Amino acid sequence: MHENRNRTNIIENMKKLYFAIVVIITLLSTVFAQDSSLSVAGERHLKNIKQLTFGGENAEAYFSFDGKSLIFQSKRDGRLCDQIYSMNVDGSNVHMISTGEGRTTCSYFFKGGKKVLYASTFGGKKECPPPADYSKGYVWAIYPDYEIYTADPDGNHIKNLTNSPGYDAEATISPNGKKIIFTSERDGDLELYSMDINGKNIRRLTNEPGYDGGAFFSPNNKMIVYRGSHPTDPALIQRDKDFLRQHMIVPIVFEVWTMNADGSNKRQVTKLNAASFAPFFTPDGKKIIFCTNYFATDKQKRNFDLALINIDGTGLERITYNESFDGFPMFSPDGKKLVFASNRHDAKEGDTNVFIADWVD
Repeated sequence: MHENRNRTNIIENMKKLYFAIVVIITLLSTVFAQDSSLSVAGERHLKNIKQLTFGGENAEAYFSFDGKSLIFQSKRDGRLCDQIYSMNVDGSNVHMISTGEGRTTCSYFFKGGKKVLYASTFGGKKECPPPADYSKGYVWAIYPDYEIYTADPDGNHIKNLTNSPGYDAEATISPNGKKIIFTSERDGDLELYSMDINGKNIRRLTNEPGYDGGAFFSPNNKMIVYRGSHPTDPALIQRDKDFLRQHMIVPIVFEVWTMNADGSNKRQVTKLNAASFAPFFTPDGKKIIFCTNYFATDKQKRNFDLALINIDGTGLERITYNESFDGFPMFSPDGKKLVFASNRHDAKEGDTNVFIADWVD
């Protein structure tokens, strides 16, 4: 009797152990399968890649100063153009910050997390502005209704930070929380300007014909990295002026530049003759990670990857090898994580999602 009962108990316990092992193996295989599907051979700097958004167009995700949250732009839920959202760094607690009116772009947290900033066209018209006119070639729209606004993290108490004719957008904040750098059309060309955190003391930093934008401060607040397009051919200069009058630019060739925070000592970092943009300093300030189609082998140069380069222009290194789009990289404040946008693992063609990975030097 007791022997039969003991034998039955042993069998039941073995069954439970077997099923527990199966569950663990299934969970582990799912995790490794997901990581395997998200990573690409050769991406030695990226480990434990995790997908944070699923479907739609999601991009320009930037860390809060405490590294716990991300703010990003997204076209989802049937909306016709981008709005600003925030989420935890694990992808949870997604909520919209912007008003749902107009088109928005280029959002950022203030230091301390009590305010955010972003650019929007809703001050001009409540409807989404028309998309870029691709009958004129590959162009980006430069909407003149864009102004920079601040708001609470929940989207309330919206205030104008800029109020000038033409495009004002692409604003980011210095690590010490004292300065904002942004791109503006206020003087007739697309140039970089700095201002105090309250919008005062606006100072023009660039003066070259062409476009300057997408700027970020270095970790020590002393330098600025940005993308620039400065053609020297008079015909191309005139082309750019003509397009800007139509509120467009031609984003075919961008190079990565640096300058001091006061606008002095401008230096061209890349000379790739490619579309290189979205530059960001590494945590030690000695290198720059950026997005480029320099490595693309297709004729249309549609494949964009992340690359790393020393601030003196040496040591170019390819970081991602996904055969579509990887861009908008940003390191976490502690330097341990990298967030970026990518077309990899898309549910349907055209989806761009936000990913986060452990950074390995």
